[in-house]
Amino acid sequence: MMRIAILIFDGLTALDAIGPYEVLSRIPGAEVRFVAKEAGPKRTDTGFLGLEADVALADLAEPEVLVVPGGKGNRPLMDDSEVLDWLRAAHESSTWTTSVCTGALVLAASGILAGKRATTHWAYMDRLMELGAEPVGERVVEDGKILTAAGVSSGIDMALTLAARLAGERVAQAIQLGIEYDPDPPFDTGAPHKAPQELVDLIRSSESEARKTAQ
Repeated sequence: MMRIAILIFDGLTALDAIGPYEVLSRIPGAEVRFVAKEAGPKRTDTGFLGLEADVALADLAEPEVLVVPGGKGNRPLMDDSEVLDWLRAAHESSTWTTSVCTGALVLAASGILAGKRATTHWAYMDRLMELGAEPVGERVVEDGKILTAAGVSSGIDMALTLAARLAGERVAQAIQLGIEYDPDPPFDTGAPHKAPQELVDLIRSSESEARKTAQ
């Protein structure tokens, strides 16, 4: 049994956790658990959806795979000694340590990304650099046993990359087919270099307000 721990918290972005879950839960022999400081329900950043953490940090000390999602609710975790200590300890024995979106900021705050190539949501690359990582503008970045994914939807790409590392490309390809992950978006505005400047400014403004609220 391969234990995969997805850290959740109030204010997480749902797809950051559920995207990887839908992929990783299909790996033969994998046991995916949602873990939090305390077991129980955690509300997503919209407040409309709840996920259940059935394991507390203290009860899952050495997962083989660690996934840290993003979302405005993870900012307090960047100063939470209990969470940061658990991440450092889990990373010591993990086979893979991963993040999605601003989950990379929490990994960086723990020191795990110091001097490492990593990515996060494009609006937070500056913060990632401030925390000691080497920001890379790619959808999925691998540095040693660390995999980081850019914004939200890229968590699925990261999880498929991870599935290939864990179980082979054939299994990862079968999972991709099984979930029919064949992106064909109606608009080509999924990255800042493709989107009109007014949309880029709108998202930057929104994220800037979110930062102020989280401080």
